[in-house]
Amino acid sequence: MTQGRHGFFHAFADSGITPDFDLICASLGNGWRMCGVAFKPYACGTMCQPFIDCAIALARKGVAAQNVVDIRCKVGEATVHRLWGPFEEKRNPSTPYSAKFSAPYCIAVALIDRAAGLEQFTSSRVSRSDVRELAGEVPYEVDPANEYPVSYSGHLRVTMRGRSAHEVSQPYLRGGVREPLAPAEILAKFGANVAFGGWPDGLAGRLAAYCRSLSERCDLRGLAEFRT
Repeated sequence: MTQGRHGFFHAFADSGITPDFDLICASLGNGWRMCGVAFKPYACGTMCQPFIDCAIALARKGVAAQNVVDIRCKVGEATVHRLWGPFEEKRNPSTPYSAKFSAPYCIAVALIDRAAGLEQFTSSRVSRSDVRELAGEVPYEVDPANEYPVSYSGHLRVTMRGRSAHEVSQPYLRGGVREPLAPAEILAKFGANVAFGGWPDGLAGRLAAYCRSLSERCDLRGLAEFRT
């Protein structure tokens, strides 16, 4: 129980605080918190996601990593110590986990692979020379107008051989309340994740179909089919 003498509220809050349970109960049956859940498009730190969107957008415009001679990123000052420092570690991550919170690595691998799923954060991918070389060329520039932490944004400007330039921005976290992922995108991420985990072809699709029919089922025994 939440409101009892030994309930959740009194276990975690100061006893001098008068509880106001309307904050969690007033909209019961009307407001659905699950509708506001954010889904990360990529398998890495949240603040890196908009930069990945920018890198993939540039790749889809025909920007090839081998033709890039300069990359510039505008960032919020409060993100520097998380995404860019220590700078040598971020440009040359020592582990896949470190790579997940490295803006230089995430930008580089997204520009090269046009993806940032589980496969992009394996030991073998993190150690490859092509992405490390590009990550080593990604600096940052603090933008005083950046809205972080109100919004998680991304910005990239690349200069190509021949001096042509391309610039793209992502003003907020895609997958959050301002731009939710489409159901097809969520299913695609799910499919890629379970395929990476070794699921056989077709199993992910059958599970997705089963979940879509949950409201019509009287029990969940059918989930046993999906144990691997």
